[in-house]
Amino acid sequence: MLEPNKGKNLETTVDGDRYLRLPIKTRLIQAGDDLMELLKEYAAPHLMLGDMLFISEKVVCVCQNRIIRADEVRTSWLARLLSSKVKNYAGTPQFRGLGHGTAPAMQLLIEEAGYPRTLFAAAVSAVTRPLGIKGAFYYLVGKQAKSIDCPMSWTIEEFKDYAKRAPLKPNKVAREIRDALNVETVIVDANYRGAFSLGKSTTKITERFIRELLRDNPAGQDSEMTPFFIVRKAA
Repeated sequence: MLEPNKGKNLETTVDGDRYLRLPIKTRLIQAGDDLMELLKEYAAPHLMLGDMLFISEKVVCVCQNRIIRADEVRTSWLARLLSSKVKNYAGTPQFRGLGHGTAPAMQLLIEEAGYPRTLFAAAVSAVTRPLGIKGAFYYLVGKQAKSIDCPMSWTIEEFKDYAKRAPLKPNKVAREIRDALNVETVIVDANYRGAFSLGKSTTKITERFIRELLRDNPAGQDSEMTPFFIVRKAA
């Protein structure tokens, strides 16, 4: 029997339907590990007909070797400026992580989105945020850039000093997993602020469904080491 992570529930309800979110615990996954082999070892034995498989985008990035030591990122003046404007509430009870409030994370975001797009997003945000409109910057730079993070983990020693780029071709990865394991697959970025997909094997799984399904982040953030979880409609 798959157990929930500490402080989390296995079951949730979306649009009146009950779903189980079954976390799959793994060993510590290292850069360059084969994602498909990991899924066959850890997730495949638990899959049933009609399941959906959700995969943390972070583990996809690790397997794709899309990580870099934070001190090896060459930060620009723009990255240092924009990261200084990020409100992460460091030093207060509201603090949940640095996010893009570090210059290395912001630099990788800029490289993913491109300088023109980042500058445009920053300009729009500067105009709209005082009006109470939040989120314009991340909407305009796009989900791939938004998924970049530094540090990758606070609690897993091996990743404390690393930043994470965006995964490569996440839609293609999701489709390949579906074809191999016969289960619809979502590459997802989830944290305490919410969840969104980076790759999906089908458009039938909507962003609204993903947000509602994962609003409490059942996979946890770090030391749980449950990068895969099965979503199953409850009887």
